[in-house]
Amino acid sequence: MPIGSDVALGKDVRIYQPELVNLYGCTIAAETKIGAFVEIQKNASVGARCKISSHTFICEGVTIEDEVFVGHGVMFTNDLYPRAVNDDGTLQTETDWTVVSTRVKRRASIGSNATIMAGVTIGEAALVGAGAVVTADVADYAIVAGVPARVIGDVRKRLSQLPKARLDYA
Repeated sequence: MPIGSDVALGKDVRIYQPELVNLYGCTIAAETKIGAFVEIQKNASVGARCKISSHTFICEGVTIEDEVFVGHGVMFTNDLYPRAVNDDGTLQTETDWTVVSTRVKRRASIGSNATIMAGVTIGEAALVGAGAVVTADVADYAIVAGVPARVIGDVRKRLSQLPKARLDYA
């Protein structure tokens, strides 16, 4: 699995096992980390200081902004009505369908094994629970979980409820 010559890598991008990824025609900004068995297709972009965990698939038309966490085995889609063949039975080609774009805004986090359907926007600092299937836009700071994903909280409220870390271990 190669890193194509048409991939634009920013400064200090870390691909820990380059022989175990498939990257082509994409852009990955500075300081992003890419795990093993990740595929990022042409016309996809990943922002700066992101973490893309192993076994993740980022297809054409996906834009991931800066400082986004993508857990293990996350699957993005880019076609709402996928078909292998046309009405006449001939195999479809790139000219037979339209890419539906998806956007993940800054500082969002997507849990392992989530599926992100084509055409959605995941809001700034939003949190998608592990295994969720996101079929609609997720608001900034929303926490969503389930199949289909539903709002179950607000990141800002949950963070304010966490106990403060103790630094005095006396």
